[in-house]
Amino acid sequence: MKRQTEDSNKITIIPEYGRQRLLSYAESFRDLADLFEAEDLCLDETDDHDPADRLDYLWQRKLQENQGLLAEHLKEMAHIMAEVARETCLYRPMGERKYKQVSKMLRESGILLRNFFELEREDGHIEVSLTMKTISEKYTKFGEHICIEDVADFLSVAMNTRLRAAKNVPQYLTPDWNTYYFMEEENFHLLTGVAKAVKENEQISGDNYSFYEAENGRMAAILSDGMGSGEKACGDSERVIEKMERLLEAGFRKETAVQMINGALVAAGQEENLSTLDICDINLYTGACEFMKVGAACSYIKRGRLVDRLSALNFPLGVFGQIETESLHRVLQSGDYVIMLSDGILDALSQGIGEEVLPEIIGRIEYTNPNEIANQILAYCLKQSGGQVRDDMTVLVIGVWEKDRA
Repeated sequence: MKRQTEDSNKITIIPEYGRQRLLSYAESFRDLADLFEAEDLCLDETDDHDPADRLDYLWQRKLQENQGLLAEHLKEMAHIMAEVARETCLYRPMGERKYKQVSKMLRESGILLRNFFELEREDGHIEVSLTMKTISEKYTKFGEHICIEDVADFLSVAMNTRLRAAKNVPQYLTPDWNTYYFMEEENFHLLTGVAKAVKENEQISGDNYSFYEAENGRMAAILSDGMGSGEKACGDSERVIEKMERLLEAGFRKETAVQMINGALVAAGQEENLSTLDICDINLYTGACEFMKVGAACSYIKRGRLVDRLSALNFPLGVFGQIETESLHRVLQSGDYVIMLSDGILDALSQGIGEEVLPEIIGRIEYTNPNEIANQILAYCLKQSGGQVRDDMTVLVIGVWEKDRA
């Protein structure tokens, strides 16, 4: 449902009633956050010789820290609600000629078209929605089933813009009326490669990773190294990855998502739950890339023989109630490779010639397949450590290429 505003070409994503409800909820969350921030506890240093007073002081301080974290989380929820409520699109009226052209093209392929909307999102990219169904369960141009990707190809030709089916859209059309969504195709595509080695005498790696694809044309590579090794470390890093994916999917900003995960680990009060977090967020429309590191090892960008080293000095998740996040920004080009490493790789290099030579080694790699690059880096590091795996080792490689528009 969409509501037209005073500007005839501008529409809001949700109706006015729902928008006001969201803004009201956002204000309530802000008020609640202010309430938690106002409840500052007056804490006085106690005599270390009185264990009871000292314990009470520590509990009160912990409560105060948790209230501060909760206030920050409520503020972020308010921010997300307000952003959704104010989200708008530019509505492009569909000319009768273009509508008839698309309708005829689809009908010839066994598809009936009822509604056709073209929207320009706030980021400038195109979104198209079509309400359609197959004419018959038996006859279509492609047999019994019509693939949604074939429809995307039709639309791309008709609109002179490369389009793809949106995430979670059904793969095939049905004889019932349904609305299908299409997004402007990204300018870059990625290939990924992974190489891993498990610590000696362990059955499972404490490193976990994920390649998270968002609907807004972004891909985030996430790598986490759990403290220690084995099943416990694997569980810790796996939970960090899962929480990060869910928060990003819910619309949280990366910085806030990191703080929320860190706050959850601090509140648990178990030092053995410490994990590193390494995020590489790539905009597939522009090639803009943002790195965010929390206690993580260096990353590298390979462009031919040139190698850019990216690092940040901070502690892992779960050490302090608030952490200083540092973002590093780069713009990727077609043919670039992003290389992310876990601490075990650096530990292996320290047993040999040292980490300082790694950029030179990466620059000399001639392989173009990300898997082959990852395997060669891992093999080199294992050679430096004499074949010993003293810590879990993980290498992620992301290759970036511009799409062929021909």
